Amino acid sequence: MNIEKTLVKRVGTANGIYLNNIDIDPLAIQAIMINEVVPSDPLQDFYGARDADYLKTTIPLFQRAGTEVTSVQDILQIGIYITNAVKTPKTEYVIDKSSIEKSLPYLEAELSLFPSIKVIMLMGDVAKKAFNMIAKKSAKKNIIPAVSTYKLRNSEIYYEGIRVMPSYIMTGGNILIEKSKVKMAAEDIAAMLEIIK
Repeated sequence: MNIEKTLVKRVGTANGIYLNNIDIDPLAIQAIMINEVVPSDPLQDFYGARDADYLKTTIPLFQRAGTEVTSVQDILQIGIYITNAVKTPKTEYVIDKSSIEKSLPYLEAELSLFPSIKVIMLMGDVAKKAFNMIAKKSAKKNIIPAVSTYKLRNSEIYYEGIRVMPSYIMTGGNILIEKSKVKMAAEDIAAMLEIIK
């Protein structure tokens, strides 16, 4: 299944929306990691160039979590699909609510493509907000409480039988500087890997 073609068929096209143009078997995916926002250059996204900026921080996090991956294909092979909550590049430092809302139909449709999901990881505050906006439609409340991520990390949160794990953003030049967040994100990825073994 091609993700981009399937989402365009379900939701339609929208100006400035970047979708993952990759072919994958949806039944093989057991975990979804939702990053915050697409980069302004699609080649720097997870499924762009082999040395994409987003992979320069993501692959080391997986390696710190104890899995020997060297590419996004390796990550897909272990049953993990990575996407972005906001499908339009950010134009300002802060991502506004309207950007999240514009991308929400795509993210919601994207999450519904994978019937074997055991874990959804929310990598950063924007991912948490977007997921809460989706979950609120059926649950009528936020699934992820509005407290600091470090307080939620060891909570067992479930949505429709799927474990939801809030964690830290995994892309951007600053992530590798914040040693404590890198350590916690790697621990969270390791916990997710245990669940999908």
